[in-house]
Amino acid sequence: MTDIRWDPELIARYNINGPRYTSYPTALALTSPFAESRVINALEGGGDTLSLYIHLPFCHKLCFYCGCNKVITRHQHKADQYLDALEQEMRLYKPLLAKRELGPLHLGGGTPTFLTEVQLSRLMQMLEEHLGLVANGEHEISIEIDPRSCSLAKLKHLRALGFNRVSYGVQDFDSKVQIAINRVQEDAMIETLVQKSREYGFESINLDLIYGLPHQHPESFQRSLDKVVALNPDRISLFSYAHLPARFAAQRKISDASLPSPELKLQLLEMGIKTFTQAGYQFIGMDHFARPEDELAKAQRSGMLQRNFQGYTTHGSDALLGLGNSSISQVNGVIWQNSKDLPDYYAALKQQQLPVVKGVSLTHDDQIRADLIAEVICHFHLNIKAFETKWQLNFREYFADSIPRLANFLDDGLVTLDDKALEVTAIGRLWVRSICSTFDAYLHEGQQRYSKVV
Repeated sequence: MTDIRWDPELIARYNINGPRYTSYPTALALTSPFAESRVINALEGGGDTLSLYIHLPFCHKLCFYCGCNKVITRHQHKADQYLDALEQEMRLYKPLLAKRELGPLHLGGGTPTFLTEVQLSRLMQMLEEHLGLVANGEHEISIEIDPRSCSLAKLKHLRALGFNRVSYGVQDFDSKVQIAINRVQEDAMIETLVQKSREYGFESINLDLIYGLPHQHPESFQRSLDKVVALNPDRISLFSYAHLPARFAAQRKISDASLPSPELKLQLLEMGIKTFTQAGYQFIGMDHFARPEDELAKAQRSGMLQRNFQGYTTHGSDALLGLGNSSISQVNGVIWQNSKDLPDYYAALKQQQLPVVKGVSLTHDDQIRADLIAEVICHFHLNIKAFETKWQLNFREYFADSIPRLANFLDDGLVTLDDKALEVTAIGRLWVRSICSTFDAYLHEGQQRYSKVV
């Protein structure tokens, strides 16, 4: 990644709005209403081991940058009400999963560690009782953690419950940045949690950073990068802050004048990529880095890396069941999403109905394009002959509408294309989302709703 061309003309041309391609079609293609029978058919068809995602929306305090689906509250009993609803959702899904084994589990949010130790225990007991998930070390059991909401006692309790992977939201170590985004946390808190995570036997530790936040500048951001490297996590996520105050009210508390310029924001990204790769991390793509011995890195090198609504994964892109409000599932070529609104989510479950509000069934063309985009975004390479054989098509004929859109990428050396392969060059990896978008049949509808690709 050291030969990225960081010139203003290239940035202006290719830093367009575009999807992150955690699915194809993206969530914008989901339509309502969506018949529950289509969900039932997808699940009853059997297939690979299902990954499980549970959305836990509650946070004690509002972070101004956040665009997640969340509920800010100090009332702990609201989590009990939510667990009641989750249990009902599990009961509804239980008879549909007779032919499926549940494997990896990920808790996201919101703030999953909003839950107390008692509530976390109840959640894991529910999963075992209703869905047969046993956290015995066989599968990845992971959780996103706000360091401010996780005592050492809670961290030890998570390990005892079977969690083996943790992801800490750091965002930035600089105090001025933290104050501006309303997320103040001491360095020592994070350092202690990372150290204890290792002592308690967690197998993988991830740290999240964000570039493009208010008051970030090269000197302070480099200090944050160096602190992350010193903590030596197994994985690092370096996300781009998408400032969309018209969509997210909390972001209106962030002054436009405090944000780094587009040129400075790209400089911060460049610093991150160089710092982490020079420290020995493998650049997985877009915003992820991993130690060479990590599963993600090994999967990418072996050509087995995949992508789903949780990002890069080793667990499959078409076998993910989401529980909780706003969660998205993709199983057997069907994508569906639960109600984002908590009252609607509760109301559906009270009526013994799955809380599904919209979805889409992939067409044959969707499946072909999804496969291509996944290969390119995960491996920066597409074996055209193997792809033609797999899908029984002529590549240049089938994508006759898409290939002309690659012209500028080809001219600028961001991608190469011949009869054998489509290859994203080292220079082009920064723009892989833009390159993938040339094969997106839906993109021009609602493109402005996506964030900038970097």
